[in-house]
Amino acid sequence: MTTIDNGKRIVAAGWETNYHDAGEGEPILFLHGSGPGVSALANWRLVLPDLSRSFRCVAPDSVGFGFSARPDDIRYDVDNWVKHAIGLLDTLGLKSVSIVGNSLGGRVALGIACSHPDRVRRLVLMGSPGPQMGQTEGLKALRSYEPSIENMRKLMEVYFAYDPSIVTDELVRARYEASTLPGAHETYHAMFHAERHANNIPPPSADELSAIHVPTLVLHGREDRVVPVESGLSLAGLIPGAQLHVFGHCGHWVQIEKAREFAHLTRWFLESA
Repeated sequence: MTTIDNGKRIVAAGWETNYHDAGEGEPILFLHGSGPGVSALANWRLVLPDLSRSFRCVAPDSVGFGFSARPDDIRYDVDNWVKHAIGLLDTLGLKSVSIVGNSLGGRVALGIACSHPDRVRRLVLMGSPGPQMGQTEGLKALRSYEPSIENMRKLMEVYFAYDPSIVTDELVRARYEASTLPGAHETYHAMFHAERHANNIPPPSADELSAIHVPTLVLHGREDRVVPVESGLSLAGLIPGAQLHVFGHCGHWVQIEKAREFAHLTRWFLESA
């Protein structure tokens, strides 16, 4: 099994970027979500070793998250996360990739597919917001997070996982410590509460989705309390030719709660599309 390293450093779109790069073959860009303490490795650690046996897997910490830069002079929004992802592809010399996006990462993947369709081969959208999706109880809880072990445990047990028994003390502490890295909480809080970042993650429009013509697989947990399963149904219904798989007894963590099935479906889709 391929070992995933602790991260490499590169400058992408002018921002210092931490990323993971493992395996050989057709390239996949993995884009993580937006929960507190999130990073590429936190999101994808269970599936990268498996998928990197068949593909080149590139997984960055998006600007403002993880161990990448947290600049004060940008607006944290979909446009700049798209800019960052394209900058990384340019720096690595990757003309086109398949993209696997989780939650916010799926929204950014859709932004890339709309603004840079020539850079996208296939899309896998997991727990991604659909058109007209509003603030859910789960999103409100994530975005109002204040750092503590207890608050992180509650988020993970109540809103991320369907089965709270998978939330270990080690996992809670790792995410809590990541959420308290220097500047991490201040940046995270500003993304969703500062006026200059207001309305920074608008849902995709029906027109945008109907214009996407790359093979797309939509994955969603039926019991997702952050991004409801109806969003996945909407995405699959509006993106021409999209395929849909809904996991029962699964929350917002498909890649963790259903890691083996996620890797199997993703490999099948990317190899057969």
